[in-house]
Amino acid sequence: MPKDSSNFKNMFSRRHFMPRPGVLSRRTVLRGAGVSMCLPLLDAMKPAFASGSNGKDAKRFVGVSLTLGMHNPNLVPETAGRNYKPSRYLAGLDDLRNDMTVVSGTSHPGVSGGHSAEGSIFSACPNARGSASRNTVSLDQLMAKHLGHETRYPSLVLNTKSQTSASYTQNGSMIPAENDAMRLFTTLFVNNTPAERERQAELIRRGRSIMDVVGEEAKRLQRQVGAGDRNKLDDWFTSVRELEQRMVANEAWAHRPKPQVDTQPPQPLPRDTVGVAGVFFDIIRMALLTDSTRFVTLHVPGDYHGLSHHGMDDGTIQRLTQVEQGMIDQWARFLRTLKSDGMLDETMVLMTSNLGNASSHNTQNMPVLFGGGGFRHGQHLAFDQQNNYPLPNLFVSALQRLGLEQDSFATSTSTMTGLEAS
Repeated sequence: MPKDSSNFKNMFSRRHFMPRPGVLSRRTVLRGAGVSMCLPLLDAMKPAFASGSNGKDAKRFVGVSLTLGMHNPNLVPETAGRNYKPSRYLAGLDDLRNDMTVVSGTSHPGVSGGHSAEGSIFSACPNARGSASRNTVSLDQLMAKHLGHETRYPSLVLNTKSQTSASYTQNGSMIPAENDAMRLFTTLFVNNTPAERERQAELIRRGRSIMDVVGEEAKRLQRQVGAGDRNKLDDWFTSVRELEQRMVANEAWAHRPKPQVDTQPPQPLPRDTVGVAGVFFDIIRMALLTDSTRFVTLHVPGDYHGLSHHGMDDGTIQRLTQVEQGMIDQWARFLRTLKSDGMLDETMVLMTSNLGNASSHNTQNMPVLFGGGGFRHGQHLAFDQQNNYPLPNLFVSALQRLGLEQDSFATSTSTMTGLEAS
């Protein structure tokens, strides 16, 4: 081994080190005080990839499912096509206009049952109220079946509150979701036993950053890589610290007593569903950056069920609008981070719900925002609100974008009309 690589030998174990000067193994990790931390994709890692397996060129899918729909008058633009006028919810997303497509007038054929249709969000399996029929494979799990072996985790199935999910195996069994952000973070980014990961989670709760623990290793690594990689590492380390701080703050609020006030309570807003979703989006971004996985679902069972049954009451709709706008903004923020990371063109990001109108438990006219993935966006695809277009057609387009020879999915009839690759 060359003398100038002695620092690498001290810094990384033999099984993680590629003995070529200036080249890092994709499995390189930072170590310190009993913990180890994964790294993002760096230019110095490129030669370590097998041909055709470079994580930067990989195709990815992130599916976000909301259990309480969206208030369509605030979401759906009044006009169709590429010159559509943004709706109330989309007014602040003008910078993403060419990175996303708004879809209206779609649903899953044969799916009804209101809240019980949650299981069909990504499977599109026909499901009538009271039906005992078995579910079918979800879109993300079909993707993971064919391509999930290329990453440490074939897929991530997440939930902001419970262990229910919209992800189903090939035989129709629901995959329990991970709903603890702290546990997810340490599982993804701390390479230790479960007991050691819990120890690191406790350090984070006490305000001790992973970056403090591996600080010396990080400094050594930054001296060994090029300027471009140093900037990427600076951004990555900053993201780690900020995410840790947000998780601690989020957990701390849950244990703080609420102030006492001498007044009658207004219609209550939910507990911070939007903020929790934001934390999960940040972790998903980091998981994609490290190429830990390429297929993710995030199920968001909001704590605002009462608001979703607004009965067209103006005051209730106004409070509901605040929550839904928050979710739209978090989704948009996620797209912006992927864009700044140079990953949006290779990452499809879908946000939808099993309900079109949660107030009446109607499963028609599902809300659909579809971003990234290398499609020719910048449009509102407006299908028939009375005779809905099959949303599974979008799933076929997504599968084919991954390079899979898939001509159908569930009740699809084709690929999605008007959605073309750029």
